[in-house]
Amino acid sequence: MIFAVLQNGARPGRYTLTDSEHGHVWGTCPTVDGLFGNPRRGTYELFDWVPERAELPHWLGSRVWLVPTDDALDPWLLEDAKSARQFPDGLVLTGLDDYHGPPEAYTGPIRVHNGHEWLGSCCEFVRIVPDGQAAPPLVLRNLVPSERLRAALNKGTRRALDLGEAVLEIRDDHGVPLAEHVLWPKISTWHGSDLVDLELVAASFTPVPEYARPLWERWFTGPPEAEGAWAGLDTRRRAAWLDLVRERGWRYPDRPPGHAYVLDGRHITDEPGLYLALGEAVNGPGGYFGGCLDALADCLNGDFGYTFPATLLWNDASTARAHLSQGLIPEGRPWDLFTATLEVLAEGGMHVTLA
Repeated sequence: MIFAVLQNGARPGRYTLTDSEHGHVWGTCPTVDGLFGNPRRGTYELFDWVPERAELPHWLGSRVWLVPTDDALDPWLLEDAKSARQFPDGLVLTGLDDYHGPPEAYTGPIRVHNGHEWLGSCCEFVRIVPDGQAAPPLVLRNLVPSERLRAALNKGTRRALDLGEAVLEIRDDHGVPLAEHVLWPKISTWHGSDLVDLELVAASFTPVPEYARPLWERWFTGPPEAEGAWAGLDTRRRAAWLDLVRERGWRYPDRPPGHAYVLDGRHITDEPGLYLALGEAVNGPGGYFGGCLDALADCLNGDFGYTFPATLLWNDASTARAHLSQGLIPEGRPWDLFTATLEVLAEGGMHVTLA
C-alpha cells in the first residue's frame, strides 16, 4: 500500500507512538525533531600514553576496549571511540561508555585496542562522566492524537501526561516498519488542537547519530534494490547500515533443503561487512542473516530464509581471510573471526566452498 506524501517528502504516518503495555496508539505524525543528534560522550584522559604506532586516526573504531593490566579485572567498552586530542605524554579519548564502565576505583594502567590492533597503553587515566544535562526533547510535529491522548492533554495532570513505556515506531515511504525505539516519555508542552506539536521528555532516549542520518534517509525510500549498496561505506557507517538491516530483519520464508547460495566476498573488509554480505547472500539486497556469531547461529536454525543442509559458494574469500583472521577478543587475545564464522556455518549445516 502506497501512502500519500506531504510536500516536504515525509509520509503522514511515518511515526507512530504506541503504548507498550496495552498496545493502543497515542498518535501518528509525519516528522519528529530530535530523532537525530549527537549522544553525550564520555571522556578519558590517558596519562603517560605510549602509542603502538606513530599516529592514531581520529576515529578509532566502533568498539574500542580498555584493558586493565591486572588480569583479575575485566576490560570495558568504549563505543564509537574517537581520539579527541593529544597533550604532552597523554591522550584524550571520547566515546559512548559501555553499561558497566571501568572497574570500581580503578584508574590504570590500561592497554587499548580496537578489536583489530593494539593502539597503545597508559600508566593511569581519569574518566570524565558526561554532565547530567537532559537530552534534547523529542517533538512530534503535526501529530494526529488519539482520543486517549486528547483526554490526557485535557486532563493535564502530571500523572496523565506521563505516558509510561511507549514505542516510537518508524515506517518507510511504503508504510513498512523500519525501526522502533522504546521510550518512557512525559509530555512537557503541546500546541494545536486538530494537529498537535507534542514535546516529549524521554530521558532514556539516545538519538540516532548524525552521521547515520543519510543512511536513514536512504532507507526511508525502501530497502536497496541491488546488493552491495553498503560497499562504499566506511566501517562506522557500515555498522549503522547493519543496525537498519537488523531492525528490519523480520523472519523470511525458508527455502527447501539443498539450496545453493553465493556470497560476494569482495567487500568483506570488516565485521559489519561480513554480516551484510551474508545477509544479502541468503536473503537478497538489504537482507538479514545475523549481526554477530550468536545471531548467525540462530538464523541457521530456521525462520530466516534458510533450511539445512545447503551450500554456500564464498567468492573472493581471501579478502575476508586477510581482514578478519587476526582480530582481538576484548581481553586482547588473538581472535580469528573468519575461521569462527566457517565453524558456525558448518555446525548449522551450511557446506561452504571457498573460491
